[in-house]
Amino acid sequence: MQPNKNKSGTKRIKFQRKRNIKRIKFISIILLIPLIALMLSVGGVYYYFRQNLPDISSLKNYHPNITSKFYSDEGDLIGEFYIEKRIIVPITRIPRMVIDAFISAEDSDFYKHKGISPVSIIRAFLKNIRAGRIVQGGSTITQQVTKYFLLSPEKSFSRKIKEAILAYRVENELSKENILFLYLNQIYLGHGAYGVESAAQNYFGKHVEDLNLAEAAMLAGLPRAPSKYSPFVNFKGAKERQAYVLKRMLKEDYITTKHFNHALSTPLTLNTEENKQILKAPYFTEHIRRYIEGKYGSDALYKEGLLVYTSLNLEMQNAAQVSLESGLMDLERRHKYQGHRQSSGLQGALMCMDPDTGYVRAMVGGKDFKKSEFNRAIQAKRQGGSAFKPIIYAAALDKGYTPATILVDSPISYDDPTRGEPWQPKNFDGEFRGPITFREALAKSINVVTVKILEDLGIDYVARYASILGITSPLNMDLTMALGSSSVSLLELTRAYAVFAAQGRIVEPIFVTKVVDQNGMVLEENKPQVEEVISPQTAYIMTNLLKGVVQNGTGSRAQALGRPCAGKTGTTNNYVDAWFIGYTPEIVTGVWVGFDEGNQPLGENETGSQAALPIWVQFMKEALKHKEVLDFPVPEGIVFVNIDSKTGLPATPNSTRIIPESFKEDLNEDLDEETVPTEDSGKSP
Repeated sequence: MQPNKNKSGTKRIKFQRKRNIKRIKFISIILLIPLIALMLSVGGVYYYFRQNLPDISSLKNYHPNITSKFYSDEGDLIGEFYIEKRIIVPITRIPRMVIDAFISAEDSDFYKHKGISPVSIIRAFLKNIRAGRIVQGGSTITQQVTKYFLLSPEKSFSRKIKEAILAYRVENELSKENILFLYLNQIYLGHGAYGVESAAQNYFGKHVEDLNLAEAAMLAGLPRAPSKYSPFVNFKGAKERQAYVLKRMLKEDYITTKHFNHALSTPLTLNTEENKQILKAPYFTEHIRRYIEGKYGSDALYKEGLLVYTSLNLEMQNAAQVSLESGLMDLERRHKYQGHRQSSGLQGALMCMDPDTGYVRAMVGGKDFKKSEFNRAIQAKRQGGSAFKPIIYAAALDKGYTPATILVDSPISYDDPTRGEPWQPKNFDGEFRGPITFREALAKSINVVTVKILEDLGIDYVARYASILGITSPLNMDLTMALGSSSVSLLELTRAYAVFAAQGRIVEPIFVTKVVDQNGMVLEENKPQVEEVISPQTAYIMTNLLKGVVQNGTGSRAQALGRPCAGKTGTTNNYVDAWFIGYTPEIVTGVWVGFDEGNQPLGENETGSQAALPIWVQFMKEALKHKEVLDFPVPEGIVFVNIDSKTGLPATPNSTRIIPESFKEDLNEDLDEETVPTEDSGKSP
């Protein structure tokens, strides 16, 4: 009977196995149905959302908005223009420590996943539940890259699906290093800084490769909430976030316990001050900005990271700003402008350039750029007063006049139909001196004599002469031109005087020396453009005459400079405008002082010598303090003859005041023919 029992048991086992297999098949089918449904749903979702997704090929040609930078002649940063303040750096310039800090804080599984990390999502979810607030995100670095570059910032379920799909595609198209390059250059880190290089400079005043571990960890803590964890506004919160990043780095074995403790205790020195250098040349920088935007367009200026190299010397610019501010304050104190309606309009301007190259070394266009961006060195047109006279005297030298020519300072009168009464020009002091040398007439800025010279030369001739010296503003085509009635810019007058300083050569003022695009291509390069417009002999004699203005005339305050210099004051009617344009062999500088609106006077006796010249002296002392003392070179074709300063004739034993006078060599033979004129003539025959 035993065999039958075994047989029966075997049958039961086989039956049970069949039942189990059927049960497993049934359960499997039951489970497979929702799984298939889930797969079909996922497939359907994927198919639905994969339509019209952005093309990721744009990531391979990364062209973000980059900051354009302006530099001084010695490479100091003087201006930045941007929509997003970003400085692109290659991944090779970013230290491993900085990369590890961001990976630890943002995506510890970065090198393990293929765009999305379920583990990170679950980990972040649990941490946030435990903390009762969001302390960690679940997005990978790759997902963040897709969000920044390819998707809108909207928060929605559909965007997260698109983000995941794109992240997977990005991982298949780009290397991990390329993804990090995009992320670390694109990410916003607060206070206008995009990317790790811009943030390193913004927060610590360093390049990214110079960061220490403590600084790197603080930057890596910013992406979660840049404004919340900014060390500028919430240092305590920033330190807590830094500690979190360091703990993550320790857990991921990027640093040791020793590194962790050292970084946590490392003091942080924040770059809390603005870059003061950028604020030192606002009028110059704004002039360049307008030029660049006008020539290359706003997109190039604000998005394409142009490097603009300028002629500005920052030390001279600083000196110019200080000198102008000091001079205007002195003027206000003398006349108690404070609290008076005039004080708001008191202004000044300074322009300094190299006469040989045209490089503009300093420019201040007003008292306070924040209150008024109007550039009075370039944009303002004011009556030049006596500062215009050297142009007329130079024109006279090319018409046969000499420094020893005798002219008559005597009353004159002209019919003036526009006024209905005669025009009778007067000298500043109301006196008439009778016979006077050409030199002394300029040194003492004698109005009547200058009018007579202009009448003799002809208005059209002098206007043409002014144009070859760089005066482009329309001139008053009448005899008032002699008194500087025409409105000109400070730049024009400074450039005209530069012709005398450069031995007759005119130069184009150069503000921008070179413009380079983000790829290193030179877009423009400006070299000095020099043209001889008057003879070296005429230029030298004018310089010699203008030295006389400093030594014995209205510019005597310039002697305080303590080195050879030449220049001319200018004062308009009722002390409305005060000028001084002067130069040494190295630089030419012009200063203007006045009020913006109307014809408000500066005050009694506020001449060019009193109001403008002290500013010039203070600036020039500082600008030239490290320069060798030089005198003006004498060109060939110049001869010196001892002259009787009263008669203009060669000195004799009876002469009481003898001066060595400069002449053009070909005119020296005519000296003996000079005679003292009669009272009714303007010039000796």
